[in-house]
Amino acid sequence: MAALRPLRRMLQDTFCCPLPFGNSEVISTPPRYIAVDAPSSVSASDLLEVMQTRRSHYQLSRKVPLSTTRIDEIVQEALAEVPSAFNSQSNRVIVLHGQQHDRLWDIITKILRAKVPDEKWEHTSEKMKNFKKAAGTVLFFEDQQIVEDLQEKYPTYATEVPLWAAQSDGMLQYAVWTLLAAEDIGANLQHYNPIIDEEVAKAWNVPKKWKLKGQLVLGGITGEPKPKDYMPMVDRFRSYA
Repeated sequence: MAALRPLRRMLQDTFCCPLPFGNSEVISTPPRYIAVDAPSSVSASDLLEVMQTRRSHYQLSRKVPLSTTRIDEIVQEALAEVPSAFNSQSNRVIVLHGQQHDRLWDIITKILRAKVPDEKWEHTSEKMKNFKKAAGTVLFFEDQQIVEDLQEKYPTYATEVPLWAAQSDGMLQYAVWTLLAAEDIGANLQHYNPIIDEEVAKAWNVPKKWKLKGQLVLGGITGEPKPKDYMPMVDRFRSYA
C-alpha cells in the first residue's frame, strides 16, 4: 500500500487541527477544519489508485490498523468536507465500535429471524455472523428536518431537494469507504433499513428526524474481494469538444 502514502500525506496536511473533544463525547455539529495547500506530489493517479483499492470486503476481522479514535476522526473529516446542496449539511453519522457494533448485529439478527422463513434462515444467519465478526459499523443518516426546511425555503425545487440530500449521503458513504480503504481497512455497505430503524433509534437515542440510510461494516481484511466486472466504457461514456 506504499502507493497510497501521498494521499495519506494530503489528508494529514489538509485536516491538521486536533479534535477538541474526546472519543466518547457526543457532538451535534461537525467541527470545522482549517485547510492548507495539499502537497503538489498528490496527483489524480494517486487518488484513482485509492479509488481502485476500495472494494466490497465481506471477510473482515476485529483487528484493524487504526484506533477507534482515528477512525472517528476520519469519519468526522469526511462528514465536514463532503458537499451538500446549499451547504445544507443534512448528513448525520453514528459510529459503533466493539460491543456496540455487536449489539447492532444482534438487534438486526433478532429482527430478521422473525421475518425470514426457516428454510432460508441458515444463509441469513451466516451473513449476520460474518458482519458481527467485523470491528465496527458506520450508520449513515439523513436529517429530515434539514430537507423539510430546504423544501420550504426553496419551493421551486421542493421535489428535487430529497434527491440532492440523497446524493450528498451517497458521496459521504463513498468518501468514508474510500478513506478507510486508504488505511487498509475493509468495508461493505448494507441496507437493512427501514426494518431496523425503530430498534436502532431506541438503542442509540437517535433523534426522530434522523432517517437511517445505510450501514457500512468495517474491519481488518482477511480475504480477497470478489472479482469485479466492468461494462464497456463505450456504453457508459461520451465526450464532445
